[in-house]
Amino acid sequence: MLSKLAKSINLSSTLAISARAKKLEKEGVDVIGLSAGEPDSDTPDFIKEAARKALRDGLTKYTPAGGMPELRKAAAEKLKKENGLNYSPQEVMINCGAKHSLFNVIMCLTEKGEEVIIPSPYWVSYPEMVKAAGGVPVFADCLSSDSFKLTPEILREKITGRTKLLIINSPSNPSGCVYTKEELSKIAEIVLENDIYVISDEIYEKHVYEGSFFSIASLSEEIKKRTIIINGVSKAYSMTGWRIGYAAGGEKLISACIKLQSHSTSNPTSFAQAGALEALTSDKSEKAVSDMIEKFKERRDYIYGELSKMNPIEVTKPRGAFYIFPRIKSLTHTGSSTEFANKFLEEKHVAVIPGEGFGAGGYIRISYAAQTDLIKEGIERLKSFLGEKDRV
Repeated sequence: MLSKLAKSINLSSTLAISARAKKLEKEGVDVIGLSAGEPDSDTPDFIKEAARKALRDGLTKYTPAGGMPELRKAAAEKLKKENGLNYSPQEVMINCGAKHSLFNVIMCLTEKGEEVIIPSPYWVSYPEMVKAAGGVPVFADCLSSDSFKLTPEILREKITGRTKLLIINSPSNPSGCVYTKEELSKIAEIVLENDIYVISDEIYEKHVYEGSFFSIASLSEEIKKRTIIINGVSKAYSMTGWRIGYAAGGEKLISACIKLQSHSTSNPTSFAQAGALEALTSDKSEKAVSDMIEKFKERRDYIYGELSKMNPIEVTKPRGAFYIFPRIKSLTHTGSSTEFANKFLEEKHVAVIPGEGFGAGGYIRISYAAQTDLIKEGIERLKSFLGEKDRV
């Protein structure tokens, strides 16, 4: 009955572990959730009020498929002001979250059989989106000694005559790595030499704790023409449930994505777009974001410090996002992080995400998008868990 596509797509491992944790919570179990892929703070009140006002004013009907013109303009202005990138509003489209932006772009760029290079560890949905488009995911394994970043040598090895796309995620989910300008420059040279395209997933742009964020598209006009930027309001403004993201790229591609969107979601939710517009344009946004980032940095420093003391766990310090990605392979009989995560949840009631879904078995993703007291309790339970057995 099911199509080959439906049979080929895997369930999101992040949603699967979260569902198990929620089931335990409903049964009355005291679960510490360190699996969340969203900020734990609420959406700022001034953004919520903008959406309320939009509802009161009757903004409850369809908008253009590509998003409200004023929001497309605001996203373009944000890219110019913060990233030094010049896009017209016609080169920007609004989607139902950055995940939807990625899906539209991959569907409109990838032909059947074309290859898409995905640095590993990767966000769980990249390979499934590529498969849905008929493309072939090609995984480029990145080393912890390189902070899980794609190197020019590894990239060159993976390029073939069928390569169409490279996906770069900086800051990264799950590793928290952040590419420098110099590192992106070397990648851009190879991209231009081989006439391929880049999807630059920048949804964690605001979550950088050392140095600064840099977009590969801002290196030159040549690389900008071959780059599609993906961003949104979910992570920066704690608006995950609002489902507003955006894509920026060449007008021909953006127009094609809008056509596709017009036949799927029609348009993003009208009053959610009003909230996103407020997030991108309000003079209150900068402080709201900086306050949140400061809290994340404190949590990052704490959890990294604690994990660094836990032998034989191996951990790389993340520079961005709100995840840490320790290696726990030597702590399991089979090397399976799924086995580790399941037992940790069952025995100590702490939810973390196994690395298999990110293309990195033997690792787990721990989110520090949780209140500090919960993070500390989760760490204490991890210490207890490790102390009770030589191997899981």
